[in-house]
Amino acid sequence: MKLVLSALQWVFFIIASTIVVPIAIGQLFSLDGNQTAVLIQSTLFVLGLAGLLQVTLGHKMPINEGPAGLWWGVYSIYAGLSSTLFAGFIDTLQNLQGALMMSGVFFLLFAAFGLVERLAKLFTPLVTGIYLLLLVFQLSGPIVKGIMGIGYRGAKVDAAVFAAAAVILLLTFGLSQMKHKFLKQYSILIGLLAGWILFAALGLAKPVAQATRIFSLPELFPFGLPVLNAGMLVTAFFITLLLTANMLASIKVAEQAVQALYGKEKEDRHRGKRAGFFAGISHIISGAAGAVGPVPISGAAGFITTTGNGARLPFIIANLMIMAMSMLPAVLNLFAALPAPVGFAVQFVVFSGMIGMALRQLNETADKERMLYAMGIALLAGTGAMYVPPEAFKGFPPVLISIFNNGLILGTITAIAADQLTLKFGKHKHS
Repeated sequence: MKLVLSALQWVFFIIASTIVVPIAIGQLFSLDGNQTAVLIQSTLFVLGLAGLLQVTLGHKMPINEGPAGLWWGVYSIYAGLSSTLFAGFIDTLQNLQGALMMSGVFFLLFAAFGLVERLAKLFTPLVTGIYLLLLVFQLSGPIVKGIMGIGYRGAKVDAAVFAAAAVILLLTFGLSQMKHKFLKQYSILIGLLAGWILFAALGLAKPVAQATRIFSLPELFPFGLPVLNAGMLVTAFFITLLLTANMLASIKVAEQAVQALYGKEKEDRHRGKRAGFFAGISHIISGAAGAVGPVPISGAAGFITTTGNGARLPFIIANLMIMAMSMLPAVLNLFAALPAPVGFAVQFVVFSGMIGMALRQLNETADKERMLYAMGIALLAGTGAMYVPPEAFKGFPPVLISIFNNGLILGTITAIAADQLTLKFGKHKHS
């Protein structure tokens, strides 16, 4: 029973934090109901498969895979450029699927030539701490807007939704702090289920779409054959580089969360290399299945810390369940109807715990003067970029937009540069 509940909790957490991405991309590309359903199905199937490959053969950590924010950004950029660069939305999707497959090949090359290990050395406690702070800053906007109901039933703050989501937030937070082991361990699951029931009782839940088929296998090339466009090669290369950094940061913080629960393990120096290899496999499959490219999600560390469960077996079962669900349209439609503000309320609890993880990482830096100097530079660059409107980069190459319009990425790159330069040239001396 305990195993099933732990697996279900992972399932709900994965669904709540990923279902919005394929739906949003479907709207961006003017896909009809059936095409959007195909995108949701393929994305969930690939996320389950990627998570399963990583936990059993790759990094071997319970880190859920989610649609990469970087790929979401690239999809959004190219949706706006589709009329100028390509024949239409479907043609754009075929080119993006080709870019995903090229990215998969780059991942494999990075793993084969040791680039992943070299990048891993750059993720010192200082860089990891700054990455976590930036991650919370970047997600705080969408999470708080989601709790307020902005975009759920209308463009303004929805008082009824806000009040109901706030109740669930307080309930989940209260459960996560309890001494009673069962309530603490399953706080996420209880919060999500209680939220769904509350929203349904208040008439705030959206209706469940009717399934036309009982069983449906993911399609191969649902939007047509991927197009390997030389113009997308540079985009694919840089996105892979940035995703590798993102993946390594997620692994590092999950390691910290698991070690806090179970004590230090023997160091696994090849974890990053294996993770890079299976990220390549997952990206190639994503391109073939028409899915959004996956990446290990840093929020897994917050989930592990909140629930006190970092075991691998429930996570393995959860990913098998995600894959099975993606083939059962009725079950998929049911989970797709989970009210988004409920998911955001629970994520608020999960990500609020990551501030503490960030500060503990930063505290490991012996030279506090150097740490504060590097933090100041990286946080100013990263948080500043979060306030620049996307339209300000109109006409810029997509690669540059992916870096400069993403505060998390720009801030992390700045943190690595500041960390390495201050290490090389001695600690910062005030004039």
